[in-house]
Amino acid sequence: MDAPFTPLAPEKFRDPLTTAKGDVRASVDFVGLETLWLNTGTLCNIECAHCFMKSGPRNDRLVYLTLEQVTGFLDEIADLGLATRIIGFTGGEPFMNKAFPSMLDAVLARGHEALVLTNAMQPLWQRRDALSNLAARHGTERLTMRVSIDHYTPEPHEDERGPGSWTLVQRGVEWLAGGGFRLSVAGRTRWGEDPAAVRQGYRDLFDVWGLDVDAFDPGQLILFPEMDERIDVPEITTACWNIVGVRPQDQMCATQRMVVWRKGRPAPHLVPCTLLPFGREFDLGPRLADALGPVALNHPHCARFCVLGGASCTPA
Repeated sequence: MDAPFTPLAPEKFRDPLTTAKGDVRASVDFVGLETLWLNTGTLCNIECAHCFMKSGPRNDRLVYLTLEQVTGFLDEIADLGLATRIIGFTGGEPFMNKAFPSMLDAVLARGHEALVLTNAMQPLWQRRDALSNLAARHGTERLTMRVSIDHYTPEPHEDERGPGSWTLVQRGVEWLAGGGFRLSVAGRTRWGEDPAAVRQGYRDLFDVWGLDVDAFDPGQLILFPEMDERIDVPEITTACWNIVGVRPQDQMCATQRMVVWRKGRPAPHLVPCTLLPFGREFDLGPRLADALGPVALNHPHCARFCVLGGASCTPA
């Protein structure tokens, strides 16, 4: 059972320039597009208990991107001369989108690295031939599969992802490992365990499953803080950078953007990061050229996940 929480004060995160207390709200200047995320759609084969995206078999709030749209953004990266290293794919479950293998092919053919966030369950399993063909064409050095394994033991993982999900993710990651694919793992911290003990637990699991993943490397095992925008959290002011010892240029919105296609809209649009796909106040328009300005930290996720949580969806 979840612990009681203090609800977020309704006057917080309202004004992009000032906090509820009247202080100057922190913002993050754009440094350079290191990672472009592509949200392939919110549809997913499962419905997790605490998914901040509310992804599931019936949620098409973000509709499927097309290959043509993806290549358009890749063209814009090239035309603008952006030194974009990583193209990240998230959802939903990316492998639900039938065009996804072709998107990966386009990304790898242009020399980018690809980072895929997946639950490694049935949709991936059904695309094994396509993945094997991609590996044969491009190798696996620039393709990383980040598999969601919420806990290092079956029961909490299945509390999140449903009965039988543990066996399916094991099947998927073992197939990926056997095919030479680069792996990383995303875990959760919602059980309040000691971080070192959690990493040791994952290390033991990886040994049993035969995975070449270093559980003590935060870039290979990413333990994400929980995100619930209903829970109270401090607003981030310009003074907070020195108080908490965090640099604005290390925040996701300094070096990342995400493409989303909202249902009913004529075209995909850019948002600052993977955490803010829906809020219209964070809509940066349909073109990368217009989406590379400063971002006000005007959302609870900016504080909880990024500044105070120290997390990023793309490892350094």
